[in-house]
Amino acid sequence: MAGIASFTPTSPLGDAIVILGAAGIVIPLFARIRITPVIGFIVVGMLVGPFGLGGLVGDYPWLSFVTISDSARLVPFADFGIVLLLFSVGLELSFGRLWQMRRQVFGLGALEMLLGAGLIGLGLMALGNSPATALALGLALALSSTALVLRITDQRTPVGRAALSMLLFEDIALVPIIFLLGAMGRGDAAQDSSEILQTLWWGFIAIVGLLILGRVALPGLFALAARTKSPELFLAASMLVVIVASLITGAAGLSPIVGALIAGLAIAETEYHSEVESITAPFKGLALGIFLIVVGMGLDLGFVAEHWGDVLAAVVLVLTSKALVTGLLLRLMGARPGTSTETGILMASPSETTLIVLTAAVSAKLIRPDAAQFWQLVTAIGLTVTPLLAIAGRRLGRRLDRAMPQAERDDSAQARAIIVGCGRVGRLVADMLTTHGLLYVAVDSDAELIADARRSGYKAVFGDAARGDAFARLGVDQATAVILTMDDPVGVQRIVRRLRGKFPVLPIIVRARDASHAAALYRAGASHAVPEALEASLQLSEAVLVDLGVAMGPVIASIHEKRDEFRAQIMSEGELDEKPRLKSATLRDRTN
Repeated sequence: MAGIASFTPTSPLGDAIVILGAAGIVIPLFARIRITPVIGFIVVGMLVGPFGLGGLVGDYPWLSFVTISDSARLVPFADFGIVLLLFSVGLELSFGRLWQMRRQVFGLGALEMLLGAGLIGLGLMALGNSPATALALGLALALSSTALVLRITDQRTPVGRAALSMLLFEDIALVPIIFLLGAMGRGDAAQDSSEILQTLWWGFIAIVGLLILGRVALPGLFALAARTKSPELFLAASMLVVIVASLITGAAGLSPIVGALIAGLAIAETEYHSEVESITAPFKGLALGIFLIVVGMGLDLGFVAEHWGDVLAAVVLVLTSKALVTGLLLRLMGARPGTSTETGILMASPSETTLIVLTAAVSAKLIRPDAAQFWQLVTAIGLTVTPLLAIAGRRLGRRLDRAMPQAERDDSAQARAIIVGCGRVGRLVADMLTTHGLLYVAVDSDAELIADARRSGYKAVFGDAARGDAFARLGVDQATAVILTMDDPVGVQRIVRRLRGKFPVLPIIVRARDASHAAALYRAGASHAVPEALEASLQLSEAVLVDLGVAMGPVIASIHEKRDEFRAQIMSEGELDEKPRLKSATLRDRTN
């Protein structure tokens, strides 16, 4: 009762109820009219914030129960959302992939940010700003939104890979940018070179320590959590790793997001990264939503209406400069016109970290507080229109690609089969795929099986196939086939039904216990169901015939004939026709 009695409109509990209640009403509405939830969260912030209904609390006190008059109280939650976002970026990368992308990250990423900052800075200098102010604003506005771009784009596409490489460099460069502004500062925030070097030294020690600790401790920690088969414990272990890593880098003088990125990279090297990513995804989305609500609260529509000319000119200057730099740079590096155009438009808006850099520039007295407030408003508007820019860029990019039929199709993202189960049957399937040069990934919820499979050289990851998002994390939309090998008749049938509902032409090959189970699997949508009892009988018959002196050729032919006969019989029992399945498989072959 004490907790309930302590509820007030200005308490954290009151803020949480307002945010969740408003989001619960507005977000489904936006989903119903097929508009991205990103805009919905920003609209929520505009409605309940101090420049919306929150500004009317003085005249209507009862509004204090459904609004938030002080957006600063939500900033810590928004910052935690960015930390979780960088953690998820690290999970999707791993050190191996980051090393493979080093040229894109430190080549393309560095050029994009520096050229964008230079072009924006020159434009601001032409408008009468000092070189120091123009440089500070240029560096701040050249950053692009990691939070929104990675949510909007698919990292397996050429646009997603280019955007990811640039965003990674920007996130890495955030700390040096803040140091640079402090060194340039004309006030108390200015740091001498010895202090900067000391911070860099302690930051280096913190990063190396985290990498060593992660390699030694994380496999055992997540193996312990996996043995309990408790999603709650897995989530707790994941959050513990993120928080500890962020606190360590923060104590060393670096940004907490650096620690979150390192934590994600360390976990990505373990076989549990897919499950960790799946479990933490809802919390990342909620925290990101709070950040966007805070952005919406900063939109003063009255100020925009009063200074609409200056605001519009500033937004156009930033968006145009960044789109031109990114698009032309990608085109010069050999990207297709559609890819370079879509990426340039997608990366045109400022970033959530722009607000951090603007705050640092004000502390260093490089920018006046009123000017910083103006550019914060420009940043908020840029974040708001990012989903619209993504839609416009995608449509324009596709139109350009259609106008150039000679453009080559990108095949760098190789499709692979997904094997569910790392036991005896799953490993045999993996061996046969490897023998014929086909790619695969195996997934299992048994931590011991995964560890043993990886020691034996199999490509295996920890994950629970019963969870719908596990297949999405493995790239089922681009999979060549899904092979279900586990001995769980009811669970297998549910998975087949769910996969077939989402992917009508995906080959789904399933291990069945007997003929009746195979018939049920065919009804659920399996492409092929293989009864264990039938295959054992056929292998026994083959051995008998060979030992009795029958030639191998006729034996194999008769075995195949009998197998096809049994399959037709089982499908008939399942009241299915084989022709539609063959048609679906042919259709899939044509689309690949």
